Order: sequence, then C-alpha cells, then structure tokens
Amino acid sequence: MINSFDSRRELVVNNKKYAYFSLPAAAERLGAIQSLPFSLKILLENLLRHEDGQKVTSQDIQALAEWTKAKKSNHEIAYHPARVLMQDFTGVPAVVDLAAMRDAMAALKGDPEKINPLCPVDLIIDHSVQVDEFGNDQAYADNTRIEIHRNGERYQFLKWGQKAFDNFRLVPPGTGICHQVNLEYIGRGVWSSSHNGTEVAYPDTLVGTDSHTTMINGLGVLGWGVGGIEAEAAMLGQPISMLIPEVIGFRLEGKLPEGITATDLVLTVTQMLRAKGVVGKFVEFYGPGLQQLSVADRATISNMAPEYGATCGLFPIDEETIKYLQLTNRDQHTIELVKAYTQAQGLWHDAQSPEPLFSDKLTLNLATVEPSLAGPKRPQDRVNLSNIKDATQQTISQAGKVLDQAFQNEGGFAMKHGDVVIAAITSCTNTSNPSVMLGAGLVAKKAVARGLTIKPWVKASLAPGSKVVTDYLSKADLMHYLEKLGFYLVGYGCTTCIGNSGPLPENIAKTIQENDLIVGAVLSGNRNFEGR
Repeated sequence: MINSFDSRRELVVNNKKYAYFSLPAAAERLGAIQSLPFSLKILLENLLRHEDGQKVTSQDIQALAEWTKAKKSNHEIAYHPARVLMQDFTGVPAVVDLAAMRDAMAALKGDPEKINPLCPVDLIIDHSVQVDEFGNDQAYADNTRIEIHRNGERYQFLKWGQKAFDNFRLVPPGTGICHQVNLEYIGRGVWSSSHNGTEVAYPDTLVGTDSHTTMINGLGVLGWGVGGIEAEAAMLGQPISMLIPEVIGFRLEGKLPEGITATDLVLTVTQMLRAKGVVGKFVEFYGPGLQQLSVADRATISNMAPEYGATCGLFPIDEETIKYLQLTNRDQHTIELVKAYTQAQGLWHDAQSPEPLFSDKLTLNLATVEPSLAGPKRPQDRVNLSNIKDATQQTISQAGKVLDQAFQNEGGFAMKHGDVVIAAITSCTNTSNPSVMLGAGLVAKKAVARGLTIKPWVKASLAPGSKVVTDYLSKADLMHYLEKLGFYLVGYGCTTCIGNSGPLPENIAKTIQENDLIVGAVLSGNRNFEGR
C-alpha cells in the first residue's frame, strides 16, 4: 500500500498497539478536512488505507478532501467495506456462486480451498419464516418446524457453507432479524485486523444484501444495501465503485414530548426527506437533539433510510453509542478502542464538536412531533393519529365502497369495509426499540384490565427481531398480557414486514373475496405496500 499523505500513525489502547491512518495527520497535506461530514471522513479514511495507485489513487483522496469547496462531486471512488451482511433470500445465491467457483477451481486442477471470502461475512436466516400458526402458545414451535421442513435443503447447504468457507458465519433460523442481530451483536463501531503482522484499526463499515442494512447507521457504523453482485465482489476483496455523494444535514433540536415515540419521529422524518428528495444522497443527523435520542431510537430512524430515499442515514458515535455497546455486553476492550480511535480521528461527537459542512440542510424541532401512522399504501404518507378515522373513511369512499355496510361471515359475525384483519408486531424497525415494545406491553396490560379483546377476524402476531425482546417482556411481566390479546410469539424473523403474514383463516378470506371487502393491516414494520 502507498502512504502518499504520510497518515499512518500508532494508537495504544490498554497497552495494545494499533496502526491506523490518521485523518488529522492527512489534513497537514490535504487541508481543512475537519469540516467534512462524519460519513465522508469515514470514506476518506477508507481511501487512505487502501491507496494502491491503481484502484485508489492520490487523486481520489484529493478529490474527496476537496468536496468541501462545492459540497458535491462527480468524482468516482473505490470503497472497500470492512464486512458484508446477508440474509437467506439474497445470501443463498452468493454462497452458490462461491461453491461454483470452487468447482471451477477444481476443474482447473487448482486448490478449491483457496476460494474464500476475504472479509468477514455474516448470513442471518430471517426471511423464510411465515405466520402459518398464530394465536396460541405453540405457534412459534409450529412455525419453526414448518419453516425448516420447507427450507431444509437450503439450510443444509448454508450449514455446509459455514463449515466449508473461511470468514463465513451463519446465524440459524429462529434467532432474529439480520439488522437487529447486526445492531445488538455483530456491529462494533471500530474494527481491527492483522496486516503483515500489524494490527490495524479502522471504522466498522459494511454493505448488506438487504435495503434496511442502514439500521446499523444508528450505531455510527456506515453501511447500506447493495445488489448481490456488489456484495459478492466485496466478499472477494473487490471495491464498490461509487460517486462521492452529496450529504444532507438533518438538524435535530429540542426534545420529544412525553408519549411520543421514535416511530412517530421516523415517520415525520420520512415525510420531510421524501418531500426534500434525497435519492442517491447520504443523510447525516446532527444538532443538540441528538443527545435526547438513544441508539435504539436512532436505529429506528436509520432503518427507514430506504423509505426516505437516502443511501444511508448516519448518526455519529458519541456517549450514547458507548452506553449502548456497554448495555449489549460488547467486549470492554472493544468499547475503549471505539472511544480512543474516534476521538483520535475526529469521528467522536460531543457538544463541542464543530458543525460539519453539508450539501443542504433540514431542521426539525423534536417538540413538534405528533403521534403518527403512515398509510394506507406508502410509508411516506404520514397521518396524524387524530386524523386516522377520516383518512380511512376517505380511502374507502374513493374506492366506491360504503364504510358501514356489513357482510355476514360463516363464523357467525359480520365484517365490513375498513376492518383490520392483520395486526402484526414485527420488523426490526420497532422491535429493536425497548421503549416502544414495552409501550406495547403496557397498552396490552391496560386493555386486558378494561376487558378489551380483539375481533375474531383479526390475525394477531408477535415476531421480534431478537430473543432479547421476549426476554425483557417476560421479565417485565408483560408477555402474558400481549398473549391474552392474541399476540403470541410466532417466530423471530421478518414475517409480515416482507409479506410473510401467511394465509388468513379460510372463512375470513372467503368473506373478503366474495364481498370484495376493502380490509386493512396494521403493523409495526417499515413498509406498508399493498399486497404485503
């Protein structure tokens, strides 16, 4: 590797030495790069560390450093992510390709064992579980059994892949959703690896084969979703070609009112950024309101970057990040490395941090956020909770239907237009956030105390993004209240969020089809497209 800007330095953390490519040292030759957004500083470090005169040149580094002049650039760079995240739908073809490459190597009389990912790859099985069984305490076991029966051959192949390939780790079905597992377990903030006998520290970065890979941006980790070919290239050590992006600064001020959740906030942010137009751009959150948001809240906002159209939605690393790493039992040395490295690099955020330069800016006072839903068909169509009845009536009227017209069901009850037939607590967007999950449990407790029940045509389900959720719901004595309302655990996976809600009971589906009913679904996921 080339070190044109003399940026290689040494960092000592708990008597352990790390080499790193210092941004302050590079600034001595590149100029005032301290005003770059955090996301571009991470890309700049990536270029400094991978400068080879061919894929990454000194001209590439200079072009990124000069972004501050026009706050945009048409220069193309080669980005090397530190690792790759996959789920089973998009990950299986990648493993098949690796296996095919091994066959080709063997056919050429070479050593097939040489075909391996060159960077760490984590594949989490989460996309295959479907809500076939629900409404009872055996639903989780039954759905897991059905899932494994349906996907046995695929899962056997993936298990073989974990044994056969280096740098390839598999998280089995029934464990959690890839983005929540990434947030709670895999992500570090700062990565390190050995190069020619020297341990090198660098920012934790990734690409994923799922659009909501951006959730990890809430931990201060730069990453986004890519196509399968790009992910495979990254696995094999090849860079991802990209234009230096515009960066939109989203300033957060004030504090959320009592009772307002991160869900209300992200739907507001999504509406604002959709109206702004941020496709192909980075979004970076800053301002005094950051200190009011936990990492779980930030992750909810970052998760929906695809919905607001951005490549990513990054929060900087700060004390809240450290608290979250401690809360989730990350290794203490790793936590100390994160803080020491980011402070040395100018990647640490606190009240004294200067405001970066941005291509454009938006501002939101958190105190103005109201209880919100989005729908009926798009995640950016935010509706105030107080207006949801009128919005529903309008949607049904526009379809030429009469809201209160009832139709008899074989089960002995009447259904009508506008009835909710699916209620799903699902998706890493919200199940990664303890405040909203505990809130759901408390609502269930109050509902049970008042003698409320769900309607017989509602298919209710609970599918958290990790087992941590059911653990704290049980310890808080809230799980059984959810179950009394029909929200039994059905699995740990994406389920309804990706359209795996399973079939409605036959008599319900028959009534809907025969009477051309317009019915709805309510879910805690990030997308509400028709047909899902």
